[in-house]
Amino acid sequence: MGSTQLIAAGVRAGSEVVVPSFGGAEVAEAVRELGARPVFADIDADTYCLAPSSVADVLTARTAAVVPLHLFGRSADMAALRNVAQVRAVPVVEWEPMARTDALDAVRRRQYATYLGRRLRGVVAPAIVDGCEHAVTRYVVRVPGNGRPDRDAFTQALRARGVECHVPVKTPAHWMPGLRVARRLPVSEQAAEECLALPLSSAMSKRELHQVVSACNALGGLLRERAS
Repeated sequence: MGSTQLIAAGVRAGSEVVVPSFGGAEVAEAVRELGARPVFADIDADTYCLAPSSVADVLTARTAAVVPLHLFGRSADMAALRNVAQVRAVPVVEWEPMARTDALDAVRRRQYATYLGRRLRGVVAPAIVDGCEHAVTRYVVRVPGNGRPDRDAFTQALRARGVECHVPVKTPAHWMPGLRVARRLPVSEQAAEECLALPLSSAMSKRELHQVVSACNALGGLLRERAS
């Protein structure tokens, strides 16, 4: 999706567009290029997608569209978002299509994600249940502790053990220069400080999966000692 779809949805200079702060910097910049104003809403702590309740809090008479993101292969709650937006007759426009959840690679990734979720200790694994709309394009865990310093140290330690991991969203958009707003979005802020994407693909071997588990579990024990 891009400016064309935003314009088709009725976004004009002076309009407001509700977007997620967590992972939503690209959307926010596209809105600004049209002379409109991005209005940031918070996310759901489990799905990392726009929280309908937070969207409801920021809708105004100037709102021209709500633009959710499907993050990490997890579908935003489109039905709930549309129910909230219809109060002001505001369209809900997907930034990009949801990844296919019935593809063979997605099915395999979900199986591997279940394997990891049952064995990981010291990190908070994502909830991936049977039948949910989750393509698991990225396997994102949370590193508990004292926030970003612990997560970043954990990341470096995992890489030193040969586990290629990365921070999926380093900074929420409402903290970025040119987009910064005073409004707090606590769920987005905490997610940006704690989230870490572990390696996961349909081509991984059981040995590679076990390496991820072993490294995380060993470091998770150290984190618990530091927190205590």
